[in-house]
Amino acid sequence: MPIPEDVTGDEIDKDVRQELQSLPKTLAEDVARNLVMVARLLDEDPEGAYGYSRVALRLASRVAAVREAAGFAAYANQKYGEALAEFRAAKRMTGNIDLWPVMADCERGLERPEKALDMAGAPEVHKLDKAGQVEMRLVAAGARRDLGQLDAAIVTLQSPELAANSVQPWTARLRYAYADALLAAGRESEAREWFAKAVEADRDGSTDASDRLAELDGVEFVDAMAGDTDEVENDEVPASETPKADEVEVEVAEAQDEDEDEDDKD
Repeated sequence: MPIPEDVTGDEIDKDVRQELQSLPKTLAEDVARNLVMVARLLDEDPEGAYGYSRVALRLASRVAAVREAAGFAAYANQKYGEALAEFRAAKRMTGNIDLWPVMADCERGLERPEKALDMAGAPEVHKLDKAGQVEMRLVAAGARRDLGQLDAAIVTLQSPELAANSVQPWTARLRYAYADALLAAGRESEAREWFAKAVEADRDGSTDASDRLAELDGVEFVDAMAGDTDEVENDEVPASETPKADEVEVEVAEAQDEDEDEDDKD
């Protein structure tokens, strides 16, 4: 797959670059450039990112960073079985537990919420950092909802992180998930309160909490361009008032006759 000339491979994380040092220099550079493209396209063009991840995987399947990147590219394309296999491979290579929550979410994607809940209760969770534990809580709550256990999902999300006033990278998503679970359970007034709190914490627009809040408040957004189009259409002459072709011809003929009469008089 073509790679833009401005992508050198030096953009990758230093830890990944260190992993690639086990490869011949030219090969390491090729793999690095493909990994840069995966990272660059993952959000905006998941299919493109997946394509570059397959190239990197073909070049260096024994590098953990490559397996991890391939996993995230597959995950972004909802290829959950493939993603889970890649994440497991990366975990075996490094012993790193950071991928545990996304692995559990892959189980949800494969319609195995019970397995995701088993993973949420596994000893590995205690080895996660705070962000990972919050992510695991979100996955567990989602698994509860998959099983139709709305009240259990709400309880799962209730935590010191949810109640904290300080804003962390995970705060908006945690509050949003809690609000959404409350709304699904029919607790609309509480849901509105937590959507509002999610809006306060969502500094980078990672959720649509503001839209959900507006919807609950009955606010409707009007497309200004659509309004302009309507005005243009309303300014057009109604078909009933538009002269027909034969009427136009008669008027033209009469005008010509009048001109000829004027010429005769002259």
